[in-house]
Amino acid sequence: MGVSTSAPEAGVAVVTVDFPPVNALPVRGWYELADALRAAGADPGVRCVVLAAEGRGFNAGVDIKEMQRTEGHQALIGANHGCHAAFAAVYDCPVPVVAAVHGFCLGGGIGLAGNADAIVAAGDATFGLPELDRGALGAATHLARLVPQHLMRALYYTSRTATAEELHRHGSVWRVVPRAALREAALELAREIAAKDGALLRLAKAAINGIDPVDVHRSYRYEQGFTFEANLAGLSDQHRDAFVSGGAGSGSRSGGGSRSGGGERR
Repeated sequence: MGVSTSAPEAGVAVVTVDFPPVNALPVRGWYELADALRAAGADPGVRCVVLAAEGRGFNAGVDIKEMQRTEGHQALIGANHGCHAAFAAVYDCPVPVVAAVHGFCLGGGIGLAGNADAIVAAGDATFGLPELDRGALGAATHLARLVPQHLMRALYYTSRTATAEELHRHGSVWRVVPRAALREAALELAREIAAKDGALLRLAKAAINGIDPVDVHRSYRYEQGFTFEANLAGLSDQHRDAFVSGGAGSGSRSGGGSRSGGGERR
């Protein structure tokens, strides 16, 4: 359990997240993930990183239960800083990062996948931000990198999710494959990338980040400020308590209107 790194073949590092039951990461988990990604990118022999997960889904965001059982705001502050660090570690990784997404990709999962260089997804993958149902705000910055602006807004306001096939049609998912073929499909893309000159790849990553129209670091930190405002207003605890107790507002809806499982997010 936790975050592990493997090297299945030359030039490729696989960083795997495993926090049962739903990969809702505690504060330490976000920092462990950031450290693993930074270490992989710092290895001169690595030319591409695959970010993957075990279990029911890719990522369900922050562990809300940890937040609600912790007195004061330290868990909230830790989660916000931890998410920022992990998202930044994906974006700032000196080599391309391929996200291998299965099951639910919610909240913090959107921050990770949205900052990746490419996404390979299983057919069962769903992407969304149940933030309003959790008394929080954030990661619209990253959802806007996956879907067009007006769709991002509708998904955000409704807490609905989009499927891997829908994102593939929008061009943000490279390939959709059966769940059993996900890891190999992600490795196949990583292998193709890693076949390039390592020094040129690092220059290319820096160049592409440099021409991004939105500063993802500043944009996300701006969003986080509204999460703190919601907490100070007493709104967030109401929704988080309802989620932990299984009450109203604890689920997010898919694009088809059905309930989607697993999301624990600040």
